[in-house]
Amino acid sequence: MRTWSAPAVPSLSVAGPSVSLFDTTTGEVVETRPDGAARLYVCGITPYDATHMGHAATYVAFDLLNRAWRNAGHDVVYVQNVTDVDDPLLERATKVHVDWQELAERETQLFRDDMEALRVLPPEHYVGAVESIPLAIALIAKLQAAGATYTVDGDLYFSVTADATFGEVSRLDRDTMLALFGERGGDPDRDGKKDPLDCVLWLSERPDEPSWDSPFGRGRPGWHIECSAIALEHLGHAFDVQAGGNDLVFPHHEMSAGHAQVAHPAARFAQVYSHAGMVGYDGEKMSKSKGNLVFVSALRNSEVDPMAIRLTLLRKHYRSDWEWTDDLLWDAVDTLDVWRPLLALEAGAPAGPVVDAVLTALANDLDAPTAVAAAQAWMDATDSGDRTEPGSPAIIRTLLDATLGLDL
Repeated sequence: MRTWSAPAVPSLSVAGPSVSLFDTTTGEVVETRPDGAARLYVCGITPYDATHMGHAATYVAFDLLNRAWRNAGHDVVYVQNVTDVDDPLLERATKVHVDWQELAERETQLFRDDMEALRVLPPEHYVGAVESIPLAIALIAKLQAAGATYTVDGDLYFSVTADATFGEVSRLDRDTMLALFGERGGDPDRDGKKDPLDCVLWLSERPDEPSWDSPFGRGRPGWHIECSAIALEHLGHAFDVQAGGNDLVFPHHEMSAGHAQVAHPAARFAQVYSHAGMVGYDGEKMSKSKGNLVFVSALRNSEVDPMAIRLTLLRKHYRSDWEWTDDLLWDAVDTLDVWRPLLALEAGAPAGPVVDAVLTALANDLDAPTAVAAAQAWMDATDSGDRTEPGSPAIIRTLLDATLGLDL
């Protein structure tokens, strides 16, 4: 699948420190230790209604990780999927009387446009669920050979008890798992399952739904096996970071890890699991099911500066849950109106301390609010008349671009 165009990112004259992240599995901030290129997987969209601010917050968050690693001297192999066949997509296509493939491509292109506008670095491998079906089939066959599968009315299921480490990613108790599984696409109440938490690997052919040939009969893959197969193919075992919104901790990331680790028991799926918080609107989590969405494309079409959208997101720590408001956006618009003339000056306040502060903040669990505050302090000092360092505005402008993705 075609990805989006990469923005030009300037190089810094100094290297950033090693990068630490909060790891969901340990509940602690841990240092990432890439061996060679840093390997990152961020779960992508189901393209039936893209891109709202919840999406944007997640992808901007892990764009900061991508940039922090690069500024620390690492190459980065970044992989993202697109779930371009799944129940929500098929249901939406049926409801609006549009071919499911047409809907998927339209919304995927909209997502690409939004990511370009927000200056998110593109993945090296951008892989659709449909094109990854051969990978999913091969991985399912490994699980079948390991004795970790069984059928229910023609559908092939994964036995979570086959994974001795099941539960270590999310660290949730069973009652919470059962509740979340039912809320997030699972089927805990289906008759015939060995364990209510077992998840579908291969869904047998349904009338009027797309299906593909496989050794398990015609059908299509489940959601979780898709990411397992794509990540293993393009990143290998024990890659550095598996990332996404915190609504993916369970069941998606737990199940994806289980599939990979049962098929390849000698290796962990990922070293660190990192999760972004949820963005709310009108008092509730922003979600397609509730319809309380603020779309990046709608703001862009209203001639809102994409850098103001990005700055609004950067002012909230990526792990926090928070609520989007128009006031936050308009404050970011006003801020950039002040920043841009200052960054165009020939001289300003000393840049060195700001460079250190921004790089250090982002290496410490992607602390963008602290980085933005450091930049704001430089702006305030320069605006107040401290223009003692020739060339410092250009240094700060480069810094904001390379680290925070703000092209000003």
